[in-house]
Amino acid sequence: MTNNTEKDRVAVALSETPHLWGLAVAQAWRKFSRRLRMGPLYRWRFTGFTPDRILIAPPDLRVADPQLAQEFYHGRFALAGRLVETGGLSPFAVEPPTPEWEAALQSFGWLRHLKSANSELATANARALVDDWMRMFGKRIGGLAWSPEVTAQRIIAWLQHSNLILSGAELPAYRKFMRSLAMQVRYLRTVAAAMDDGEERLRARIALAFAALALPVSPPTARAARRNLEYELKRQILPDGGHISRNPVTVLELLADLLPLRQTYANGTESPPKALIEAVERMLPALRFFRHQDGSLALFNGVGPTMPE
Repeated sequence: MTNNTEKDRVAVALSETPHLWGLAVAQAWRKFSRRLRMGPLYRWRFTGFTPDRILIAPPDLRVADPQLAQEFYHGRFALAGRLVETGGLSPFAVEPPTPEWEAALQSFGWLRHLKSANSELATANARALVDDWMRMFGKRIGGLAWSPEVTAQRIIAWLQHSNLILSGAELPAYRKFMRSLAMQVRYLRTVAAAMDDGEERLRARIALAFAALALPVSPPTARAARRNLEYELKRQILPDGGHISRNPVTVLELLADLLPLRQTYANGTESPPKALIEAVERMLPALRFFRHQDGSLALFNGVGPTMPE
């Protein structure tokens, strides 16, 4: 009996080996392809047409705190659970305390706090910080700043707060920003298919869908962005509204991008994709199911403490 059981285990292990090898090879190929596309031989693919304007600035539904704009102005950046005081330097010039802090800085989600301050000082600070990034990181593709997941978040943030960044900008600064944004979009468009499966690949497709609506693009590019978004939504958002990761925080984070995307479609000339409408309609009840009365999320499946916002 014991021998038969042991043989069965060996047989199962052997039967699964080709599948596991296939997954490992596929993941290795994706990583190799991503590194290859970031190499010097491929960088020419990310230069090209510079759009002359942003057609529409998508909304940002995340909660903003104008007090943080003052903190940023005084060189205090509290991101990803760590406070860094820059001592008069650009935050992009200091040593990041953690990769999480650096990713939060490089993603530019904090621009919403500057926008909420609604002041000339905050506007000038936002423009200066974006210019710092373009000067220090915008010319060389590589590192965490250009990881596809961070690039996708930065594209979304720059589009959502483009009015803040470009307010009062002179033509050279305007063109510089548009050129950098277009380069990032072309880069993400190239590497998105090689990203690991999951939330970040879906967010890349969301970012490219935003870009296809907010920037002048060719009809084939717009159709591809829409098609790829629909494909990932159908794959990753389950019939019950949950995400394939089964992490409720992922549902919350994705909705914070999908709801503005749906609104951006509605504000433009295109109707929202059916897959987007259906995904949001399933995700909202799922999120309500996972929330406590105080607004925080239930602590399971990778969920840590969350703010009621």
